[in-house]
Amino acid sequence: MITSPPRITTGRSWPRSRMVPRSWVGLPAGRFARLIGIALLAAAPLAAQPQSRTPIKTGVDATFAPHAMPKLGGGLEGFNIDLGNEIARRLGRPIEIEGTQFSGLVPGLNAGKYDFILAPTTLTAERAKAMLFTEGYLDTDYLFVQKKAAKPIESLEDTKGLTISVNKGSAYESWAKANAGKYGFKYDIYDTNADAVQAVISGRADANLAGNTVSQWAAKQNNQVKTSYRIKTGLVWAIPFRNDDVAGRNQVSMAIKCMKSDGTLARLHENWFGEKPAADSSTATLAPGHGHPGANGYDATPVTPKC
Repeated sequence: MITSPPRITTGRSWPRSRMVPRSWVGLPAGRFARLIGIALLAAAPLAAQPQSRTPIKTGVDATFAPHAMPKLGGGLEGFNIDLGNEIARRLGRPIEIEGTQFSGLVPGLNAGKYDFILAPTTLTAERAKAMLFTEGYLDTDYLFVQKKAAKPIESLEDTKGLTISVNKGSAYESWAKANAGKYGFKYDIYDTNADAVQAVISGRADANLAGNTVSQWAAKQNNQVKTSYRIKTGLVWAIPFRNDDVAGRNQVSMAIKCMKSDGTLARLHENWFGEKPAADSSTATLAPGHGHPGANGYDATPVTPKC
């Protein structure tokens, strides 16, 4: 049995200041070896340790205001850019956000190019079979925009006799086409939603129908218009991961829960959309477990936010 630890040498006398502590002298060999191992591990260079600061890699459609858009001076800004930066801050990691076409995001995720998709992604039953989602962070509904002085639309029956402007090829065009006969309104189609809003301002249309966040952004940017009736879809935007990345999904899920709990997500909502989120919205309510209740991949095990 070794009763006193040998000196560690490198081919020359070891400096006295680097000798092992006196308290280690006389320890049994096994105990001494464990202490030496711990000391060497603690002294190992950071490069040899796990890289917790590895950048998060993700992507957005950089033309979808106010969620992601170019900013003066370079870079991107928007609700989802702030959301991604806040998630990264809470996870203690840097983030790299690539602006690209939405059609390339899911293939990029599946190829391992992205850790998750930061662009607003509607959680549908079909998508939930192919990807693993966090809980919702925004409701995705339809919302009318009207002139400030116009009588507000308070029900779909109020659209009778009105002309509604919609963006070409959008879900709102499809909804208008399917419901015009039922509710008695006419609809005009425009190449962009900005043109459809301008039609309201110029008096060529009585109301514009678009997504709730885009409509709220339009009203925030232009004091000539206001939002009115909201068509609830029951759908949410959530962050998708690869199906096998349960740990990654749960980490980001926890960050979102904490952002809801401390009001950060509500403040981002008000900053970008000009309105506080409804108390029963997905922006303000926490799912009991990880993922979105009712969606494939939801883990119903109760979760206590650790912030």
